[in-house]
Amino acid sequence: MKILVPVKRVVDANVKVSVKPDQSGVDLTSVKMSMNPFDEIAVEEAVRLKEAGVATEVIAVSVGVAQAQETLRSALAIGADRAILVESKDGVEPLAVAKILKALVDREQPQLIILGKQAIDNDSNQTGQMLAALAGLPQATFASKLVVADGKATVSREVDGGAETLSLTLPAVVTTDLRLNEPRYVTLPNIMKAKKKPLEIVKAEDLGVDVTPRLKTLKVVEPPKRSAGVKVADVQALIEKLKIEAKVL
Repeated sequence: MKILVPVKRVVDANVKVSVKPDQSGVDLTSVKMSMNPFDEIAVEEAVRLKEAGVATEVIAVSVGVAQAQETLRSALAIGADRAILVESKDGVEPLAVAKILKALVDREQPQLIILGKQAIDNDSNQTGQMLAALAGLPQATFASKLVVADGKATVSREVDGGAETLSLTLPAVVTTDLRLNEPRYVTLPNIMKAKKKPLEIVKAEDLGVDVTPRLKTLKVVEPPKRSAGVKVADVQALIEKLKIEAKVL
C-alpha cells in the first residue's frame, strides 16, 4: 500500500512573527521555518503504518519555493521513502494545492492520503476536504486514531457531542488532529540517510494546474494588545463589573 503525505513549510511554531510596515503580510526576513506541526503528525502516522507492515511506501509532497526541500528532507528523516516538490511561489491557495495534489494522486495512485488538518500560518482547514471532493474519495477529518486493515480505514475523531468512529473504503483521505500521535525525535543518522533519498522536483504548470491567486489580501494587522486587568474589593464589586461593564451576567 502506498501512502501520500503532503507537508507544508511554515514559520516555526515557537517564533513570534511581526507584520510588515506596509501591512501587506507577515515579515519572514530571517525567520526560522519548519514543517507544519499537523503535517509532522501525518508523516509520523504514515511511517508507523509502514513499520507495522500495513504500507509499503510513504511519499512526502510539498508545494512551494525551492527552500521547501528542507521540509521534505525532514519528512524523509522521519521515515518517508521519497519526496516530490512541486515548485511554485509562496502563498499558493488551498484550492490550487488541492488541484496539484489531485494530479499527483492520479499519477501515484496511493491508497491513503494523510494530511495535517490545517496549516498554522493561514489556518484554512480546506485542502484535505477539497482534495477529497476533487478526487471523489471518502474522507475523515480531525483523526485522533487511525487503523488500516482489510482495505478499510477506521478513523476515530472527536466531535462536539463526544467521539465518532468512521469506516472508509480505501483509497481515502484522512486529516490529522493533535491527539493522533507524538512525532518521533529525528536522529542524526536518519538526517544523513535522508540526504540520499530521492527528491523529485516538478513545476505546477507541468501538472496542468493554474496557481494564480483568487483572493487578495487587503491588509494584515497585529491583534490589539490586551488591556491590563483591575482588582476589585470584594465579590459584590466583581459581580457589578461583570453585569455593568462586561455585560456577561
